[in-house]
Amino acid sequence: MNNRHIYILAAVLTLAGLGIFFYKMQVLGFPVRSQAQAPVWNVEAAVSFLPGPAAVKVTLNIPSLTPGFVVLDENFVSRGFGLTTRDTALGREAQWAVREATGPQTVYYRALVYKDPSRIVEDTTPAFPEPPTLDAAAKIALDGLIADVRRQSADVATFTSELLRRLNSPASQDYIELFLTRGSTANDRAVLATTLLAGAQIPSRVAHGVLLRDQAGQVQPMPLLEVHDGLQWLYFDPISGAQGRPDDFLVWWRGQVPMVEVEGGATTTTELAVQRSVLDAMMVVEQRAEQRGSHAIDFSLFSLPITTQSVYGVLLLVPVGALAIMFLRNFIGVKTFGTFMPVLVALAFRETRLLWGVILFAVIVSLGLLIRAYLERLRLLLVPRLTIVLTVVVLLMAGISVFSQKLDIQSGLSIALFPMVIIAMTIERMSIVWEERGASEAIQEGVGSLVVAALAYLLMGINWLEHIVFVFPELLLVVVAVTLIAGRYTGYRLLELRRFKALATEPSAPG
Repeated sequence: MNNRHIYILAAVLTLAGLGIFFYKMQVLGFPVRSQAQAPVWNVEAAVSFLPGPAAVKVTLNIPSLTPGFVVLDENFVSRGFGLTTRDTALGREAQWAVREATGPQTVYYRALVYKDPSRIVEDTTPAFPEPPTLDAAAKIALDGLIADVRRQSADVATFTSELLRRLNSPASQDYIELFLTRGSTANDRAVLATTLLAGAQIPSRVAHGVLLRDQAGQVQPMPLLEVHDGLQWLYFDPISGAQGRPDDFLVWWRGQVPMVEVEGGATTTTELAVQRSVLDAMMVVEQRAEQRGSHAIDFSLFSLPITTQSVYGVLLLVPVGALAIMFLRNFIGVKTFGTFMPVLVALAFRETRLLWGVILFAVIVSLGLLIRAYLERLRLLLVPRLTIVLTVVVLLMAGISVFSQKLDIQSGLSIALFPMVIIAMTIERMSIVWEERGASEAIQEGVGSLVVAALAYLLMGINWLEHIVFVFPELLLVVVAVTLIAGRYTGYRLLELRRFKALATEPSAPG
């Protein structure tokens, strides 16, 4: 098979792995850091009122079309009230109802809000508004104002900015003095601007919301003027005229209707509160996926039982350890007894810890070599010899555990976690190498196996790497791609440069 096929296959695997990785990270918000926490906001509206003798209905506008934010969870708290929620032309509303109530009553709406700049609200393009109903004098003033503003603007955005500047100018101007008697608060100016913009056939509406900031006590809703330019909704501060929506502005409701309406009650007070908190990033991902109807969580490792997740948290590190061993063997030239033996020993080191693991491994292999040397003199066949070596390894492991228990050395008890079959095969192979190529070669490969296992243990012990591989297992496709490319390498290994150093020396001239 030619190199071109290998390179194409490696490129496809890399693109597939990285594509899924970036989709899960950027779109679904999977965390790339272990124990990552995402900032969320708890918002609450408390409506207090005195019920009358008849039935009571409380209608509260609640967040709906909120660009840049996702409502992860919401709760409606009341005592004895029935609850219904429904969509309206400008958002959503919740309605509590009860046939009879006595004494002061309070109903609560609580929401958990997460900031998601990638969330784009799909809002319909509004129709052109009906011209406002005005008397003759106000109509003449409105036409003159629109004509004057239009001459000093180029598009909808500049038209709105110029109009708001005139509304908030300290000096009275022609055409506009007639309208300034309608109030000077931010909400009054926003409502007035919608009337004037309707006269210019520009769709607009008032958006009420809160700033998601750490604020002690109650927060007051603030209005923004929304204007549609034919393509999208633009936001304007009705007082300063500045264009743009603050990044931390949560749209609560829209329109000129009040936030709360109570039928059958009186003395209504509404308190808003905002509090910042943090939530585990994976919980946010799960709730966002549920909100979007995505099945990414259902087909991820997080859908498995917790005990099974723990197993795969270890197994998914094996390819990473094998990749490190491949690099050390094929490019550095470190000699080991096979590929999987160092990886499995490295996994055992995760429980025994590195120092005790190396000591226990060296002790049991050394004792096993002594037994293997004795068995060689008995001239046994391969399979019976391996069976005896395996049995002796188990007995040695049990003996070391009992001896460690008597000496109160708890680390010695973890020797039972070593892969005994691998150790038995290591003892057998090391004995063969000892006989065929000498003690130096056997010791060199044994030490190399321990060094590689220790380095693999250090690599697989990185918490961030364990988190990444578990959350984004598709990155193992990149490991396969790298291994494919490395599998075609036939050049020198780093440690072989010293071995062949003499060949690189130029021969001396004959004298």
